[in-house]
Formats: sequence, C-alpha cells, structure tokens
Amino acid sequence: MPSHTEPGASAALDTPLIPDQRRESMLRQLRRHKVLSVHQLTVMFDCSHMTVRRDIAVLEQAGLVYSVPGGVRIASQLNSEPSHQSKALIEQPQKQAIAVCAAAFLRAGMTAYLDAGTTTLTLVPHILALSDMTVVTNDFPIVQELAEATHVNVIHTGGMLDHANRSGVGGLAAATLRHIAVDVAFISASSWDLRRGVTTPSAPKVEVKQAAMAAAAQTVLLATSSKYGTFGLYKVARLEQFDHVISDEGLTEAAAVGIREAGVDLTIAKGE
Repeated sequence: MPSHTEPGASAALDTPLIPDQRRESMLRQLRRHKVLSVHQLTVMFDCSHMTVRRDIAVLEQAGLVYSVPGGVRIASQLNSEPSHQSKALIEQPQKQAIAVCAAAFLRAGMTAYLDAGTTTLTLVPHILALSDMTVVTNDFPIVQELAEATHVNVIHTGGMLDHANRSGVGGLAAATLRHIAVDVAFISASSWDLRRGVTTPSAPKVEVKQAAMAAAAQTVLLATSSKYGTFGLYKVARLEQFDHVISDEGLTEAAAVGIREAGVDLTIAKGE
C-alpha cells in the first residue's frame, strides 16, 4: 500500500489527492518555502500546469496565497516602511491611474482628508482644479504642494513627526481629526490583503488612520497592487470597512474576485 507522505520538491505523491487535500498540502509547502514556482508544484503533486494554476487561483481568491510571475508566494510580513523619498521614485504610472479614479469622488466645496503617502500626493493636481476645497492631511509634502494654492483651505493635523515618511502621527494628530468632519477620506496603505485588511508596521500610524476613517462620511482606500499580500504587525481596518477600494492593473484577477466576493467595492485603475 503506497504511503501518503507530504510531497517534496524531488518526488510526487504515489496516490493522487483530491483538490482540497492538494491545496492544503500546497499551503503547507508554501509556509515552509515561502515561494514556489508553478513547475515545482507540478512535480510535487504530479499534476498539470493548468491544475496548479487553478489551485493557485482558488487559494488566491481566499486571500491565502499571492501570485508572482511564474509561481506563487505566501503572505510576507513588512517589518518597516520605506521612506517617502524611496516611495516617490516608484510606480508613478500606477499611482497616477489610481488618482484619476479617486478624483471621481471629489466635488467642488468638499472637505477631503489625504492620508500621508505618495499615492495620495498624486491627488493634489485634481484638487487644485476644483474651487472652495478644504484639505485635511497629516502629510507635509502635500501641505508643501498646496502652500501656494490660496484657493484651497489647508489643515495639517500636527502630531509627532515621522521623519522617514514626512508626516504627523500619534495621538495628537488623531485628536485633531476627532474635531473635524470630512466628506471623504483617502487612506493609504503600506500593506494590505483580504485576510488581514490594511495593516502597518508603525504603531503611531494606526490611531491617525482610524481617526480619519471615523471622521469621514465616505472612506476610500488607495493601495497599489505591489503592496497586496504583505502585512504589518498592527491592524488598521478590514477591507470591508472601506466604502471603496482602488488599486491598479497589477492586482491579479483571482485576488480581485476574492475581494469582491467578500463584499468590497473594488475599482481597478487602468493605465494609459
């Protein structure tokens, strides 16, 4: 009688597994190896590329794994956030596309909260094109961009300075937001996924983001696809707590399906 041992990279199972068993075994292997190629999985489970990709799609819809070119990975932890300077240099087309979709939530005369981040920063030109706007933000680069725009009212939250991200964080910033009512809050994310929602490795950021969401009549998450499938130590909010989520075309179809099936209103921003 053939034994039913956990498959390894060098040998396939003697007895085929049913799909649920195979996917559970895939998860165990991914927890061990972190990243595996489609070819490695076909060898491990003695099945076709099509079967492996179908299994990956099912697991990805559930928010358990995340596709990478040629393979799949398990969720990875983000231990620290990159600096504002390093973030400003990457993914500009994706951020611009997200900003175009986010601008649809803006109207003249609104009060909008812009969370600290380079994705929310791309919304500034859209705000400048409107009249009688008030912007509330904890982000110093956003304030700098609006400093000469005398037709825009600007409120900075203050708070403890996060030097790397050039923003105000902590209890003082959150306290300011508790005294302000905003029409729409655009929240940024350094890490997000379906299972954990929006997370951050920086504890002082949590209270500010949560206070901004509580102050807003409408909340919109702006998050690039490259940050999907990563998580930080501290939880901010579930995806279901946002009225809308906007990401870019890099988000896989399986991930998008899983997010929408969870009842989240997701928009994929199309690049030019």
